[in-house]
Parts: sequence; structure tokens; C-alpha cells
Amino acid sequence: MSSVTLKNVCKKYDSKVVIDNIDLEIKDKEFIVLVGASGCGKSTILRMIAGLEEISGGDIYIGDKKVNDIPPKDRDIAFVFQSYALYPHMTVRENIAFGLKMRKIDKATIEKKVQEAAEILDLTEYLDRKPKQLSGGQRQRVALGRAIVRNPKVFLMDEPLSNLDAKLRVQMRSEIKKLHEKLQTTFIYVTHDQTEALTMGDRIVVLDKGKIQQVAPPEEIYNNPSNTFVAGFVGSPQMNFINADIVEGFAEFECHRVKINGLPASGKVILAIRPEKMVCGGDVKFSAKVDMYELLGSEKIVYFNIGNSKCSAKLPPDYEIKEEIELSIKEEDIYLFDFESGTRIY
Repeated sequence: MSSVTLKNVCKKYDSKVVIDNIDLEIKDKEFIVLVGASGCGKSTILRMIAGLEEISGGDIYIGDKKVNDIPPKDRDIAFVFQSYALYPHMTVRENIAFGLKMRKIDKATIEKKVQEAAEILDLTEYLDRKPKQLSGGQRQRVALGRAIVRNPKVFLMDEPLSNLDAKLRVQMRSEIKKLHEKLQTTFIYVTHDQTEALTMGDRIVVLDKGKIQQVAPPEEIYNNPSNTFVAGFVGSPQMNFINADIVEGFAEFECHRVKINGLPASGKVILAIRPEKMVCGGDVKFSAKVDMYELLGSEKIVYFNIGNSKCSAKLPPDYEIKEEIELSIKEEDIYLFDFESGTRIY
């Protein structure tokens, strides 16, 4: 069993709480992605699982074994860093084999494991090269190879693609997913890139200020965000948020009234709409003055204001942009959030 369980885990630096009593259960063979803005605590969680960071409270289990006091080398995990952390004076073969040599594994076994890893990662022809002779993607594959040969229970990856260019990131995303399918072990992957999270994870853990905001498969995170933070963090451009007053069962904003099931009796709410849902032919029609627009080949992103709210819409590339555009919203595409707490109103 290579499941990972965090029970009421917290981390403090002096009086500052970095991880705030989180509970998380990662299943055996699952590919789970921790995502959030810089400083949300995702890398700290990874380092606590690895044993590189002491926990301030709670328990961490790998399988059925509590690992709070077990040193990193005995936790049977492999850590892939953002910076590759390769030895520049060693060849690819020597870099991949290094951890096995430190464990005093016999030479024949080491060579067999290195060859197997090289074949999986398409590195066979580069085994005698030094890291400086490799591209960024090849170096990252060497770092993965060094992890694979150890046959760990859990792979931990801390933003492994952030140093690569955009095209190579797309390629490596696919390669890491294929690697997970081949190895059939547990992957815990940290990123600040929502595209990586949505395309790679079986489930996504969205973090903010050391707290878990939502844990769910990618489709649910995108289509059913639990609060305004998740809704605003996932999606590009981000979700449109519009403040509205509740009057006689209607949500009112900028001279528009929308009848929505589930509205509270009175007060304020936040209406939220994805940019791609700002279309023609919806129930709630309105006009908006265009701030600016971007042509992205297959679509135009148009930016405008609704009252004090900055909004955007994804429109067809041939849509004619004038000083003022006519848009509309379908009622079923509107999300409702509590004005004070930001939690979803279903």
C-alpha cells in the first residue's frame, strides 16, 4: 500500500501558522496535484511528507505506517526537485545510479535498473553524456530516472516543469502522466500552474493560506467550485464576479434583475460567470463598454467593466469589436456565492 494520509497536520514557524490543521487522504496509485498561489503551503506539505520539514502537530502515514519520526531515507519516497539537482561532473548513467550506489546495491542490479529507467524515459543514447550536454527536458528526465530506479512507494514532485519553456512543459506533462500509468504508484505533484493541475491530476487539492479549499477531480473543481477562491483561481481568464443586491427574490446589478432559484431572502450575493459563458442569446442581456481585447487566434478575449467589477468574455475570433458590445448570460450558467464568506450557495 502506498497511500498517504495527513491527519490534523499543522506547521508553525514561531507564531506564524503556515499549514493550518489539514486532513488529506491520498489513495494508493493516485496522481494528486497540490495547487495554489505562491506561499499557500503546498511545497511545505510535500516537504513534511518527505520528512525534510518537521511537523508541528498531527500525524502523517505512508500506507499503514506512521512516519512522523522516521528519517527521510527510510520513508521509501522519491523527491523530484524543481532545480533537477544533478551532479554536473557525473554522466547521466552515474547520476541515475547514484542513490543505488549509496545503498550499496550490487553492480549488476544497478546496471539493469539504470537501463530499464533509461528505456522508459528515452535516455538510452544519452547515458554517457554530462548534464551540461543535455536540454532542460532531458535533464528533468534524468532527475525522474534517478527517482524511478529506487522503486519508491511514493513520488513527490515539487514544480518539476517550472524551469522549462512552454512547448517543453506541454510535452513533459504528457510524459509524466505516461510514467505514472507505467509505474502504477502514488504521485504527489506540486504546481502553481492551474493548466498542469487540470490536465494531470486524478484529483486536485486547492490550497490558500495553509488551508485546503477543495479536493475534487478536475472537472468538479472547474464546474462546481466550493467558494470564490477556487472559482477565481481555476480558469483562464478567471471567473467574472459581480456584486448583486437581493430585492423581492431577484438579484439586482447595474439596472438588471435576475430571477435565480436558491437566493437568500435578502442581503447581498456574488454572481459569478465563466468568460466563455458570456454569450449571445442568453436570458439576461446587457451592454458593456469595451476596455480592451486580445486576439488569441481561435478566440477573442474582451475586457470590460460591470459597475466596479472587472469582467471578460471569450468570443469567436470573427466577432466584431465595437466601442460597446452586447452580451448576455444564461441563468443556468450563473454561480451564486455568499457575499460575506465567499462560500457557494447551491
